Amino acid sequence: MHARKDNPELIRAQELGVKIYSYPEFIYEQSKDKIRIVVGGSHGKTTITSMLLHAMKKLNVKTDFLVGALLEGFDCMVQLSDAKYMVIEGDEYLTSPIDLTPKFHWYAPHYAIISGIAWDHINVFPTFENYVEQFKIFTDKIEPNGTLVYYIGDPEMQKMIPSIRKDIIIRPYDAPEFSVENGVTSLLSERRKYPLQVFGKHNLQNINAAKLVLNQLGFSDDQVYSAMMDFKGAAKRLELIAQNESSVAYKDFAHSPSKLKATVAAVREQFPDRKLIACMELHTFSSLKKDFLPQYKNCMEGADEAFVYFSHEVVHHKKLEPITAELVRDSFGSSNVKVFTNSGELTTHLRSMNWSNTNLLLMSSGNFDGVDLNRFARELIN
Repeated sequence: MHARKDNPELIRAQELGVKIYSYPEFIYEQSKDKIRIVVGGSHGKTTITSMLLHAMKKLNVKTDFLVGALLEGFDCMVQLSDAKYMVIEGDEYLTSPIDLTPKFHWYAPHYAIISGIAWDHINVFPTFENYVEQFKIFTDKIEPNGTLVYYIGDPEMQKMIPSIRKDIIIRPYDAPEFSVENGVTSLLSERRKYPLQVFGKHNLQNINAAKLVLNQLGFSDDQVYSAMMDFKGAAKRLELIAQNESSVAYKDFAHSPSKLKATVAAVREQFPDRKLIACMELHTFSSLKKDFLPQYKNCMEGADEAFVYFSHEVVHHKKLEPITAELVRDSFGSSNVKVFTNSGELTTHLRSMNWSNTNLLLMSSGNFDGVDLNRFARELIN
């Protein structure tokens, strides 16, 4: 999608009649003889893909991959080799300027995961119904006698399941049994307890999604849970960036309503006795669109104080209708929300706060207009 329709190389290739591959089409061509595991969903794609790759590496299963973040233990985000398997993060965004279909429609999985459906990419999917339809098409493209793993708590998936092809094996998942002690989450089974380095119900659900696929590949629950004990998470997905004895700071890629709500809830549940300050930036096209803002209603009510930042310049740059701080505050709805349109004022306010027994959550697909989030969090917490 980075090459526009008027890209001179694209135009010349079309004039010459050269075969043109979009990135997703190329990935499919390189993996069409492999067993493809494709992770789709409006949230959790990168994390589940990361969990699969981490576990497969620990279990000595050679696999190729395409993932949307740089992972610990891996030196690249794409690998193509002679591996039997290919794990693909299945993004639903458009394929290319000359192929306006979602990327994940190309991948024809043998094992498909859908983590849930929550409206996103409003600029290309103007209605929720149109957005949901893309996931139905994705399931239609599962290979014959393939497997669909899906989050059982998602209402849209519940509606879709009866219409899934009869040859497809359906495996629902939810969060496994777990406990939280002294800020450490552990998975529980009849055999043992598995302490984790990640936390939050969404992460636990994600582990179970990966586990169900790995069970299909012949690995036991014990093998998968043991492999996940040292998984630290994907970059910018509840990534720990600063801590002391009474405070922690995390940054997260969360920007859509469902992601914000889940991420705030995860930190709240993990540290119930600490105050939670949650900051998020409206940065994407969808998040800054006036008609989409009501989708954010009450999604940050789980924080003690919630700060929402957006830039009027970014709204203008994206050629969107202007929005106001009052409109944004009213759209979020909860009384704990304060809106900033100046990044410096937000950081100054955060510096003035008392961080004793208080956690910080920074959520954005951007960087709050040039803030070094890691250094800033260390400055506050330490």
